[in-house]
Amino acid sequence: MQVKVSGALLAVEQDAHPGAAGVPVLFLHANVADRRMWQASCSWLASFRPAISYDRRGFGESRTLAPTPHSHVADLWSVMDALGYEQAVLVGCSTGGRIAIDAAMAQPARVGGLVLVSPGVGGAPTPEPVATVKELMDTIHATASRGDLDAKNELQAQLWLDGPLSPPGRVGGEARSLFLSMNGTALRAPHPGVAVEEPSAWARLESIQAPTAVLWGDLDLPHLQDRCRLLAQRIPAAQGTMLPGVAHLPSLEAPEQFNTALQRCLAGL
Repeated sequence: MQVKVSGALLAVEQDAHPGAAGVPVLFLHANVADRRMWQASCSWLASFRPAISYDRRGFGESRTLAPTPHSHVADLWSVMDALGYEQAVLVGCSTGGRIAIDAAMAQPARVGGLVLVSPGVGGAPTPEPVATVKELMDTIHATASRGDLDAKNELQAQLWLDGPLSPPGRVGGEARSLFLSMNGTALRAPHPGVAVEEPSAWARLESIQAPTAVLWGDLDLPHLQDRCRLLAQRIPAAQGTMLPGVAHLPSLEAPEQFNTALQRCLAGL
């Protein structure tokens, strides 16, 4: 289905088998992916809980009608309203995790729980990356400045899918093909307009009321792993879990492992 918001049509997918009940789980994708990064999790979850995923503006099958300033949190509420859900558990990866945190702070009553997978956090300090990571990031920026989107896509797969300290091409097969498809679509999409900055969340993490689980891979960027450990300490009663052998997108490269961890998180929430 499509949900119309100011200046865009958002592509929304809802999975719920007969008998599925309880607070729905809404998945928020990373900035190098789209809703397809959650397809294995949504299919698995839908047998017992309603599962929702959608493409943000500029991603996947969503369509920009006119570039316009917008709020990702407001778009999230629009999706929930269109589906008739007053509350949801939010599962967000990377930028999707940042949106989930911002939403939980903006309207706590609408967020029944948080599962944050290597999330971004508004206002968080960004330390100087280790030399290997910095070199790869600099190469990505140089490639982008030349307009070589295919090369940028491959390098971003190395950074986010393989993990910056892992051998290039560590993750292959369908997972890599799907990453390149999702990120390639985003790299070539029309600009959807400026996203409005939400109030900084970093100084207010202790105010999060929703029960929270934080997940991260041990092959992810080192400073993001450190941030996740700190989030698990600062957010009240949060659970922190490191997933072995995966990088920034565990639901994509190791869906069974991720679903097992997600099941534990949802039970704990």
